Amino acid sequence: MATGIRAPVLMLQGTGSDVGKSLLVAGLARAFTRRGLKVRPFKPQNMSNNAAVTEDGGEIGRAQALQARACGIKPTVDMNPVLLKPQGAAGAQIIVQGRVEGQAGARDYQALKPRLLPRVLDSFARLADGADLILVEGAGSPAEINLRVGDIANMGFAEAADVPVLLVGDIDRGGVLASLVGTHELLAAGDRKRLKGYVINKFRGDPALFTPAITMIRDRIGLDCLGVVPWFDGAGALPAEDSVALEHPPVGRNGHGSVTIAVPRLPHIANFDDLDPLKTEPDVAVNIVAPGRALPADADLILLPGSKATRADLAALIAQGWDVDIRAHVRRGRPVLGLCGGYQMLGRSIADPAGSEGPAGSSAGLGLLDVETVLTGNKTLQESAGTHIASGAAVRGYEIHLGRTEGPDCARPLLRFGERGDGATSADGRIAGCYLHGLFGSDAFRAAYLAGLGARASGLVFEAAIEATLDRLADHVGRAIDLDRVLALARD
Repeated sequence: MATGIRAPVLMLQGTGSDVGKSLLVAGLARAFTRRGLKVRPFKPQNMSNNAAVTEDGGEIGRAQALQARACGIKPTVDMNPVLLKPQGAAGAQIIVQGRVEGQAGARDYQALKPRLLPRVLDSFARLADGADLILVEGAGSPAEINLRVGDIANMGFAEAADVPVLLVGDIDRGGVLASLVGTHELLAAGDRKRLKGYVINKFRGDPALFTPAITMIRDRIGLDCLGVVPWFDGAGALPAEDSVALEHPPVGRNGHGSVTIAVPRLPHIANFDDLDPLKTEPDVAVNIVAPGRALPADADLILLPGSKATRADLAALIAQGWDVDIRAHVRRGRPVLGLCGGYQMLGRSIADPAGSEGPAGSSAGLGLLDVETVLTGNKTLQESAGTHIASGAAVRGYEIHLGRTEGPDCARPLLRFGERGDGATSADGRIAGCYLHGLFGSDAFRAAYLAGLGARASGLVFEAAIEATLDRLADHVGRAIDLDRVLALARD
């Protein structure tokens, strides 16, 4: 184990992306926390545009914030020391220990990784101080052996920190035996020795049917199965790690409520967990519209989500003809709401003189709000609380954006945080936007806003629902996985 690290540690690595590592770590974290252990989540390197803001004004992956919540603690930047936020042609924004440190393409980042490893290990050591158990989540798959040199996300970190590894396979996508055996086969001998077992995730049907496969896998790779975890129906109620989740289930309506909210799926969509509270409302159908489809003419609201590359996503929106659909929606007298990057798109122009999110330049916006945005190199990262001016309802969330938005419509802000207004509203009140993420997680605001669209009141308490789902997830994982053996492997 890494020098000075004495806390029990276990790392979960996947046979591929989206095998369910994030939720398994969250479930295990809640299960062991309920046993009275001080559990800490850790992900050395994450690639996601779904980010969370920590109390000290840093940013980490949304999945690690959820895992911290499962542990009953506040998230810190040390839980995810390297966060990569893809932004198209510019490569990815690199965030180290919560702070932006520049941009890099894939080749440049490969050269940078060895210099990041000491800082990753520093964060790991701080996190381990006083912990009873650290649950580490890998990224992608360790079988990407072309990326093994300089790796800090999977076996490279496991070797540097000297931690044991469980392999996670997703049976729902098919080929789980091949993925487990193939991953084992591709790993170098030293990395294979770190594997202490495996878990089968997302099983549907009778687990007894998988029993012969367990013997076959054991015969080929010599590893024991620590559990076969059934499909968890509550996964959709928890924040997803990245936009892959928008495709599973297929993009489209989440339900059959009387109120339809249409959301164009932008190429660099960010912080789309803003939609989660809306998806849980029984009288609301959230329709995430994939490229190649028109925004539905019967939508009660068009919601433009956040973006990591606002000008590029605005260009994509126009190329899809969604700007025409939005203007038709407005002519029908129906509202449009923009959040963060979506708010910026609603204005007259977006300028990026320094190339903060892509090539330097300026783009004409949709012109539905009389505001202009200039992207600057200084990123706003803060938690905010205040009121929705129209209803007086309390709101709470976080801001995570580049740039300043100014103009006549800002004289009618959507929200107020003390003396500071946030956002803008058109003179007729139908077009509005703001920078606050997590807006719809505020129950009173969500109820008031949806009532204005004609939705029936549900009485949903969103934060309580998240807690209940985490408890269900812990029960679900605890029934399927040998928790005592997991803890023994971590302590070995």
